[in-house]
Amino acid sequence: MEISKHVIHDIERVSKDLVESMKALPTATIHEAYGGKGAVSHNIKPIRTGMKLCGTVIPIKTRPGDNLIVHKAIYVAQPGDVLLVDTSSFVEAGFWGGIMTEAAQQRGIAGLVTDGAVRDTDEIAQMDFPVFSKGISIKGTTKTCLGSINHPIIFEGVMVQPGDVIVGDSDGVVVVARKDVPEVIEKARNREDKEKEIGSQLRQGKTTLELYGLSKLLEREGLEE
Repeated sequence: MEISKHVIHDIERVSKDLVESMKALPTATIHEAYGGKGAVSHNIKPIRTGMKLCGTVIPIKTRPGDNLIVHKAIYVAQPGDVLLVDTSSFVEAGFWGGIMTEAAQQRGIAGLVTDGAVRDTDEIAQMDFPVFSKGISIKGTTKTCLGSINHPIIFEGVMVQPGDVIVGDSDGVVVVARKDVPEVIEKARNREDKEKEIGSQLRQGKTTLELYGLSKLLEREGLEE
């Protein structure tokens, strides 16, 4: 493994089949199947509705207002990876825009998630490149500071290791530890099957109060039918 003070180039990844299986699942289902873990702050939102991303996490730590290390990360990442950029929640500069999106697409990168700000959002949306961010800013950045690539970070309340899998959709963003991915996929699929069955029973006239055993809870609290 090639390691420097700032950059780790070689990381372990799950198989492409597992990534595709995870991509087919909604983030809320993944989060629940994962025992309520992995969901980042609700402040991280897609720049346009309907965006979906899934891939191996490349964690990046950059200095607020500087994107030098992010340019480097584009060429450390491999096809199918997702750049996860920690800017210390700095949203007064758009460190990512159309040019970097073009570069990332040429590398086969699957998307970007950041607690910072981006710009050129209309252009990025037209390029069909999924971006999830905390903010949007037209202000520019410097290119003078190093950061880190593929080192563990805590991102919006979630501990993230390089090689974990990240999924984003209109509802939010969730991170699953690499070792837990097969188990979470299985549990998420089981949850989807269960919810389909519940939907079928609702169409047959059952109530959520019956199906979830909520009537007894309401009675216990003094609210009877």
